[in-house]
Amino acid sequence: MKTSIRSSLGGAAVAAIMLASSMAAHAGDWKYAFEESLTEVQGVYATKFKEYVEANSDNTIQLFPYGTLGESADIMEQAQAGILQFVNQSPGFTGALIPEAQVFFVPYLLPTDQDHLARFYKQSKAINEDFKELYAKQGLELLVMYPEGEVAMTTKSPVKSCADLNEVKFRVMTNPLLVESYKAFGATPTPLPWGEVYGGLQTNIIQGQENPTFFLYSTKIYEVTDHITYAGHNNFTTALMANKDFYDGLSDADKKVVEDAAASAYDYIAEYQISLAESELEKIKAAKPEMTITVLSEEERKCFKDAAADVEAKFIEMTGDSGKAILDQLKADLDATKN
Repeated sequence: MKTSIRSSLGGAAVAAIMLASSMAAHAGDWKYAFEESLTEVQGVYATKFKEYVEANSDNTIQLFPYGTLGESADIMEQAQAGILQFVNQSPGFTGALIPEAQVFFVPYLLPTDQDHLARFYKQSKAINEDFKELYAKQGLELLVMYPEGEVAMTTKSPVKSCADLNEVKFRVMTNPLLVESYKAFGATPTPLPWGEVYGGLQTNIIQGQENPTFFLYSTKIYEVTDHITYAGHNNFTTALMANKDFYDGLSDADKKVVEDAAASAYDYIAEYQISLAESELEKIKAAKPEMTITVLSEEERKCFKDAAADVEAKFIEMTGDSGKAILDQLKADLDATKN
C-alpha cells in the first residue's frame, strides 16, 4: 500500500527514540508504528489496541502513523532493533524478509466473503502457528493478521477483461509476486513509491493501481483515475508484530494484556473495515459522480482466474518446499473455515 522506499531519519530523531525506548521496560511506555494515518484501518486498529492496553494495565502506548518515523523499511528495522515495541506492516513489504509471506498475493486465494475471512484469520493454523515461527526467525512476534478490505483496481480506461490491461502501466508495490500477478493479467507492472503514485497517474506515467476501497478515498486516488473495478482477486492483509526480545521479556500478565488487546482490536476491525469500505465508496460516488464502478461477473473474471495458476506456480518456484507447505496449509485452513 505505502511505499517501501526508505526515507532517512535524522540522527537526532533516532537517538531520541532509542533513549526513550531504553526507558520503556521500566516506564511501560511502548511505541507502536504503522503504515497508514490514524483515521485509516491500521490507525483505527492501533487506537483500539492502545485503548485496551491502557485500560487494563499500567502500560502506555505512543502511536506513530505513516511517515512520522520514516517509511515501511525504516519502521521494520526499528522494530527488529527494539527501538519500537510494535510494528504494523503488510506482508507485501514483510515479504522481503519472509518470502513465504508473499502467499497473500496469490490471486483468488482469499475469498471475497468477509465473514469467511474473519474466521480464517482468527483460526488459521498457517497464520497462528506456521507464520509465527517464520516471523520469530526475524526477531518478530507475530500477534495477529487481519483484513483491510477487498482490493480494487483503479484505472483510466474501463477493465472488463485481461485484454483491457494490455500495455497499461500498472503501479504495484515492490513485491516480486505482485509484479508477476500483473504480468499474468496482461499489464505492464511498474513498481513505484507510494508518494509518486498520485502524480504518476496525473501525468500518465502510470495508468492504474490497486488498493482497498477506503484507501482510494482517503488518498484521493479517485481524482486521477476514472474507473474502479472489483475483480475479486485479492483482499489486503496486514499484520501486527512485536519485537520478540521485548515480548519474551514481558511478564505473563503483560503478555496476556497484549494478546487480549490484539484479539479485541481484531474483533472490532473485522467489522469496521466492511462498513468503512461501504461508506468510503459512497463518498467517492458523491465526490465524482462520473466515476464508473464495476464488479466483474464470473465470466469476466475467468481470464484473471486462469492467470492465477501461473502466479501460484511462480510463488512455489520463488519459495520452494517451505512456500508450498504454507500455501497448502492456507488452502486447508480456508476450506476448514468456510462455515
